[in-house]
Amino acid sequence: MGAEAPPPSLFNVKVQEPELIAPEVPTESQVYFLTNLDQNIAVIVQTVYFFEANPEKAGDDPVKTIRDALRKVLVHYYPLAGRLGISPEGKLNVHCNDEGVIFVAAEADTVVSSLGDIAKPDNTRLGKLVYQVPGARNILEMPPVTAQVTKFECGGFVLGLAMNHCMFDGIGAMEFVNAWAETARGVPITTPPVIDRSILKARVPPQINYPHSEFLQIEDLSQKQDLLLGEDLVFKSFCFSPETLENLKKIAMEDGELERCTTFEALSGLVWRSRSKAMGMLPEQQTKLLFAVDGRNRISPPLPKGYMGNGILLTYALTTAEELTQKPLSSAVKKVQEAIGLIKDDYIRSAVDYFEVTRARPSLTATLLITTWSRLAFYATDFGWGEPTHSGPVSLPEREVVLFLSHGKARKSINVLLGLSPKAMEDFDQLMQPYV
Repeated sequence: MGAEAPPPSLFNVKVQEPELIAPEVPTESQVYFLTNLDQNIAVIVQTVYFFEANPEKAGDDPVKTIRDALRKVLVHYYPLAGRLGISPEGKLNVHCNDEGVIFVAAEADTVVSSLGDIAKPDNTRLGKLVYQVPGARNILEMPPVTAQVTKFECGGFVLGLAMNHCMFDGIGAMEFVNAWAETARGVPITTPPVIDRSILKARVPPQINYPHSEFLQIEDLSQKQDLLLGEDLVFKSFCFSPETLENLKKIAMEDGELERCTTFEALSGLVWRSRSKAMGMLPEQQTKLLFAVDGRNRISPPLPKGYMGNGILLTYALTTAEELTQKPLSSAVKKVQEAIGLIKDDYIRSAVDYFEVTRARPSLTATLLITTWSRLAFYATDFGWGEPTHSGPVSLPEREVVLFLSHGKARKSINVLLGLSPKAMEDFDQLMQPYV
């Protein structure tokens, strides 16, 4: 890929004046409802899409193409051109007023190859490719979406997006970006959005039929604050090839306790178990695993194809560190499977009603939150310059978060990225070696 990456401080981006891109045709002014599943994940997610120069598009400007397509696609995705507000009940909603998506054009003083390993999230470098709203103190002062197109000296360019998770989950975001790209290519949108979210309204009166321990506040019993709460995190990624993933599934099933096992279940069980060991949790310490499950086809009736909002549910597994680390891998994997099995229609409805009554937020004390990007087809995004050479998140995970990212040209490998204290990372590395 060329020269060795320079220090991030030597990489500069010149940003032009931001523009507000409204839908091409005025849309209906209204207050747009966000469900309780949307309320709970109202955080900004930053992503980047890298595109190489295309000789066949030498006379075309990606900035103009992407900007013009945005105007058109916002006619279908008009809530994205609105602004977040607060309802009388204290919930987030969207004022659909066509104020517009913030769009900026930018130029980098280098070539893409000089950025080094762009597959590893790194806010110091990649953060320069996503527009930050100056002076914004909270999400109410940020639009639901901002877009930045940065052109590089090599002819390549990067689309950087900052999108509020309350507007859509990974599947919905993928469908939006791909619809935007199809619009840029002048082809019909494959999956038109379904804007109405009322199918996920809370019941009246609310019916809470499950304990919902995903929100449980666990007492931290650890005396090793340097391991659990230390500031000196070391970030490292561990690559699992298709072969090592198949082998991991065989290891998880070798004691006969599991009838079946998916890649996600085996990998999640391994990472949860190994991280808890590496962190030196006390035997009696409760530990929780959180991850999202797509509930689109698990609710009755199923959410319509193209549903724009959040169709994911956080599910959980809960045990003690002793049980997790001393029992075989199959035990941890089984807990992951049981967590997935929770997500059925009645549980989803109960979770929606639980938030209606409690306004609870998931607690992350002694918890591991796994975020999976490996199943999202962002790589299919083609604005006319071909598919991106890389797409993914900008930021490294928080201390409680592990990222699963697809890796390699075939995208069949999975990179596991996490941050731990130096000693815990050393131990985690040793625990990973038999598997990677």
